[in-house]
Amino acid sequence: MSNKAILEYDGKKYELPVLVGTEDEVAIDIEKLRGQSGIITLDPGFKNTGSCKSAITFLDGEKGILQYRGYTIEELSEKSSFIEVAFLLIFGELPTKAELEKFKADIKKESMISEEMKNILDGFPRSAHPMGVLSALTSALTAFNPIPVNVNSKEAIYNAVCKTLGKFPIISAWAYRNSQGLPLNYSDNSLDYTANFMRLMFKIPTEKYVVNPAVVKAMDQLLILHEDHEQNCSTATVRVVGSSHAGLFASISAGVSALWGPLHGGANQAVIEMLEAIQKDGGDVEKYILKAKDPDDPFRLMGFGHRVYKNFDPRAKIIKKAADDVLESLGIEDPILKIAKHLEDVALKDEYFVQRKLYPNVDFYSGIIYRALGIPTEMFTVMFAVGRLPGWIAQWIEMRENKEPIGRPRQLYVGATKRPFVEVDKR
Repeated sequence: MSNKAILEYDGKKYELPVLVGTEDEVAIDIEKLRGQSGIITLDPGFKNTGSCKSAITFLDGEKGILQYRGYTIEELSEKSSFIEVAFLLIFGELPTKAELEKFKADIKKESMISEEMKNILDGFPRSAHPMGVLSALTSALTAFNPIPVNVNSKEAIYNAVCKTLGKFPIISAWAYRNSQGLPLNYSDNSLDYTANFMRLMFKIPTEKYVVNPAVVKAMDQLLILHEDHEQNCSTATVRVVGSSHAGLFASISAGVSALWGPLHGGANQAVIEMLEAIQKDGGDVEKYILKAKDPDDPFRLMGFGHRVYKNFDPRAKIIKKAADDVLESLGIEDPILKIAKHLEDVALKDEYFVQRKLYPNVDFYSGIIYRALGIPTEMFTVMFAVGRLPGWIAQWIEMRENKEPIGRPRQLYVGATKRPFVEVDKR
């Protein structure tokens, strides 16, 4: 394979380096193209443009492969825990037993938030969307932790990681409690990370909180599956904001806002809204299957197929079993979830869906789990953010350690050409 590509334009040829990744991905390096030729490339949405070199996550959408630091998502979700995988993503290697125990203990030491944060939360009405509240509270953490992270100090980075992982689930749960008009809970450090997060969300003052192992296991797996996903919209946002040397909390707050959009983190909410619409229309699943097959009908099944994965979403295979376990453990009789199971059965067997590889994706199953747990749809994206946090942290650290330049895309100008100014009374 040649290590150079040739671009020919206007009678001139330009040699461009060809780079090959460790998983044999090929990239043409156009970093110096404009300086050599005055030409830029145009790629709306950056669908074909690599913005960085990264050693964190490998994704092959055609083959349905997702790996964190070389470990398959299947093996990690089966054998590991959310915090162990977070350590892997952020620090590059799986922790030893001693490292893992210290990491857990150090995160718990940071699982307190200044009481003054309540004053900020009190400024939001119950009607405020939890993602807006979460973004604001994440940004507000900067005020209580004003010293920038010294990226040249391993100790400073480690402390910042523990602080972020310790405080983020608390403000996430507080966003939920605020939306429900419920009193705020504090951490219980006798519980592990995921169980403590569930308690922060659901503990009622008048009752003892009982940990459901099946629910905690399913939630832990779901968080693992969401921890990182290459250069998606919110992750790219964290890196671009951080490239200006904005702080970790500010960059993550920007990532939360990017995740909020319905085309990104809001997909699992759209799944439940679709199921509710089907039920409201009489619950006739076959009618909506026919609508989905009709090319002239604007209806689309939400939670089926994936923008990146052109095969079965590897995360969906894992979380499908977790969803089944949660429904069985809780014994829920919910007509919405019955519609979901009916749609799932059709999509896995019907030739129309099989041939087009329109399989249920991770958003479909995560929506089912959240619904079963009684989590309101407006909180679904907050749950996503809790899972994605370690990936955002890892990507921010990598970007700073690699000394990446400030993000500054070019544009192709298509506006008016130079023209004279006309005085206001002559227009």
